[in-house]
Amino acid sequence: MQIRDSVLQSMSEGLIVIDAGGTTRFVNERALSILNLSEEEMIGRKIVELFFSYPGNDEFSQKILDAVYQRGAVQTGIVPFHTGEEVKQLRVASSLLTDKDGKPAGITIVLSDLSELMELKDAVKAMEKIDALNQQLNESNKLLSKTFGQFLSDEIVKELMKKPNSLEPGGKKRTLTVMMSDLRGFTAMSERMDASDLITMLNHYLERMTDIIQRRKGTIIEFLGDGIMAVFGAPVGTKKHAENAVCAALEMLSAMVEINQWNAEHHYPHLEMGIGLDSGEVIVGIIGSEKRKKYGVIGSHVNQCGRIEGYTTGGQLLISQNVKDQVHASLEIDKVMKVFPKGLDKEMSLIHVTGIGDPYDIHVAFETNVPKPLNHPIAISFHKIEGKHVQKKSYYGGITAAGDECAYLETETKLELFDNLQISAGGLLLCKVMEKKDDYYLILYTSIPAGYGKWIEEHQKNA
Repeated sequence: MQIRDSVLQSMSEGLIVIDAGGTTRFVNERALSILNLSEEEMIGRKIVELFFSYPGNDEFSQKILDAVYQRGAVQTGIVPFHTGEEVKQLRVASSLLTDKDGKPAGITIVLSDLSELMELKDAVKAMEKIDALNQQLNESNKLLSKTFGQFLSDEIVKELMKKPNSLEPGGKKRTLTVMMSDLRGFTAMSERMDASDLITMLNHYLERMTDIIQRRKGTIIEFLGDGIMAVFGAPVGTKKHAENAVCAALEMLSAMVEINQWNAEHHYPHLEMGIGLDSGEVIVGIIGSEKRKKYGVIGSHVNQCGRIEGYTTGGQLLISQNVKDQVHASLEIDKVMKVFPKGLDKEMSLIHVTGIGDPYDIHVAFETNVPKPLNHPIAISFHKIEGKHVQKKSYYGGITAAGDECAYLETETKLELFDNLQISAGGLLLCKVMEKKDDYYLILYTSIPAGYGKWIEEHQKNA
């Protein structure tokens, strides 16, 4: 069943949706029956042409205007409506739709025919039925608000208003860019923080990221805890989906400076985010059951984007060659890395992007400090991390140099580039292998425990 049939056509009341320009974009069958009009007479026509020209419908027209001039409240009332053959008594509930910036995006009108009810001689029964209808209409308005607002992104709402059938189940193939982002060390961080502080910090971060993604014409598919999955190029297609995604990612990384300043003011921890992008053909559409639906995306490029994001470190944007091929603006590239992701039988290039040129001119700083040699190596034990799981087997080695962001690790254990490690060092120190030297590995911190600095100092004193 189409989303229009399951949510809108199933309403026992009439429903009309008007866009910001005053044009009728949607009308359900019940509304057509109440108004004694056909779909051809209503869809695509200006509301002033339909109702405002007949003086007998002035009260009905005024309820529509009230929704525009008196924002923030549903305008309700019982008014007469002349169909040409008869005069009906309609209960009208009109409300203004606004976008995320508070600007008018359209009007919804919910109708109920009370003609027979108004003719009832028994006033008590009439009032009881009116109260029941009022409650039913209020619930319908709440459902409508959720359907057109909180549940769907702005772009999906606009697409639904223009083409109600365009978001039906079944999916469509679309070439677009997938984004996945994740905070480094968030799981360990969440175990140390008060629950209310954690949610406050996370919501502040996600709100800022959401604003950036939507401003660059992205659609958020879902929040994965501290992670974000979004697409660029659906439901509204664009040839610049890859450029929009790169711009959004760079702006998100830049915004982390402001976010961490806010965190410091509220005594919250410093956050580091990594972002991965991949472009290609996927399937997008409404996924789910009659009870629960969502706008989703499926395909190999979704899985590949997840792998790319997994290779990132804090403050890093990695893109695939597919993305680079579709970006026409010049890219500022720090390095290109070759990896062999699990599940793939071929090598993949990961491109570390730090900026994009004209006409965007967005750049982010990415620097890795060189660790300082220690007076005495510190013996450590560590575990490998596969996905989100810490492996049971212990390995051993020594830290020979340490800095604010990275360290040198000597070990006889063979490590691969981008291996994730957990080291016991004043708490759980999470790291990623970034370079292989002749006799040591450069490891970049992805989550630093509060006791790490003190742990270094004590081992240097006691050595």
